[in-house]
Amino acid sequence: MRTTCRLAAIAFVAAFAAAPASAQRMIGGNPGPQYNYVCPNADGGPPLDCYFDAVRHLYTMCRHVKSIEIIEWGYEKSQEGVNDAKSNSCIDKQRGNMQKPYSSALRAAGISKQATDGVKDLQTVWVAALEDLKWRPGETADDYLTRTVTPYMEFEERIAGIQLIVETVKAHVRPAPAAKRAAAK
Repeated sequence: MRTTCRLAAIAFVAAFAAAPASAQRMIGGNPGPQYNYVCPNADGGPPLDCYFDAVRHLYTMCRHVKSIEIIEWGYEKSQEGVNDAKSNSCIDKQRGNMQKPYSSALRAAGISKQATDGVKDLQTVWVAALEDLKWRPGETADDYLTRTVTPYMEFEERIAGIQLIVETVKAHVRPAPAAKRAAAK
């Protein structure tokens, strides 16, 4: 029995090690495992889709972390000393996680100055929303909830605008005929 288990484990490791590097999946333009923490709902999609998914997902992750601090310590004490450390760490981590999808999205939006400006503006709004997750003194629970849910609407409006710009530009840009492309080389 032990020998059979060992042989099965060795066969599994050998099969995994023998898998070609090309078998690694692309997720939003990023190489990675099938499960992707940064843009989990854009598996295999283009860079803009990964970025848009990351905007929503990473904001949600930090929003949940802040909610846990509030549950643990209450609104007022969630801002004191180390009680605030988890959400601060989350914000720093997600800003780092966003760098690659953001850079890829800027390249993809490069077909239009308006689209590029839209991606830059969305990034600015996203960073501001993360920074604004802190509870404000005197704010009621309902006010806090409303304020921290509102960014999703702004994200969606900006994403829809960027998508419209990109789709419009792509619809109006005609590829050069094959003869012109060949002559250009």
